[in-house]
Amino acid sequence: MTRGRPILILTVGGLSRTPAAGLCMAEDVIVADRVVVRYRGKTALDELNLRVPRGAVYAFLGDNGAGKTTTMRILTGLAPADAGRAEILGLDCYARALDLRHRVGYMPERPRFYDWMKVADIGWFTAAFHRPGFLPRYREWTDRLGLDPAKKLKELSKGGYARVGLALALAPDPEVLLLDEPTSGLDLLTRREFLAGLADLAAAGRTVLISSHSIAELERACTHAGLLRDGKMILSAPLGELRKKVRRISLRFAEQPPDAAALGTVLTRNGTGHFWQATVQDPDPGAVNALRSSPGVTDFEDSAVSLEEVYAALMARTAPVVTRVAE
Repeated sequence: MTRGRPILILTVGGLSRTPAAGLCMAEDVIVADRVVVRYRGKTALDELNLRVPRGAVYAFLGDNGAGKTTTMRILTGLAPADAGRAEILGLDCYARALDLRHRVGYMPERPRFYDWMKVADIGWFTAAFHRPGFLPRYREWTDRLGLDPAKKLKELSKGGYARVGLALALAPDPEVLLLDEPTSGLDLLTRREFLAGLADLAAAGRTVLISSHSIAELERACTHAGLLRDGKMILSAPLGELRKKVRRISLRFAEQPPDAAALGTVLTRNGTGHFWQATVQDPDPGAVNALRSSPGVTDFEDSAVSLEEVYAALMARTAPVVTRVAE
């Protein structure tokens, strides 16, 4: 077979699944309830609350050290929480980790394999820990990801190594995918194709929790977003609600600039001359309308901001703003 640039179509073959009849699509399949994790006296997760509904593509965002990888370790059952509850598909992530292995696909940020093995060998080896069907699905994925089964892992590029991890995560035919920086090392087109394909997985009833620094690209693929800072969830919302909750107000004024604090929680404020602009969380509709019709105010605009801008504005704040939007 001639190998060209990988084409990722995530609903081909065994990966297409129709939700069971009568299934409530708003059901939370990933739940972290007041989860606390401490390392050597330092708090990594500080009463973390996380809920991911079935069929969501949830962008899990935060700076380095915010607690994203620790959260992934708790959800995959690699470590117990010091306090709180963590469940996937109604099963305790630590106590029922063996059962969840067959229902959850996981790709760590820095996968490590036996590098002396070939691409085909690592699939055969891992299949011994999974149910029948894993190996043929792994072979299908390595083919679709453009991997040479005869090539040794130590000879792969960073992107090739990441593709092996992705194939192993998808091979169990999982109901839930936990992806920690899955597009790291992938070329631009492959990365975009992969992220676009996540929407197909969600449409088939699968649930995806994805941690990534590629916020602008994630926005095109995700349905929900959560922002983590210092081990706490500071904002969690469906993407559509998030665009309503955080707005950019811009205008020109004739004499005195408006009082931004009257509009809501001010995240950023800037401007020059008689141009004024503020990013506001939970804006008060009455105050916004009153400002729009104020004397001397012209070129008024109330617009949504990008997920990346929301992230930058909230992370710049020093005081926590804890928000959970109902589904």
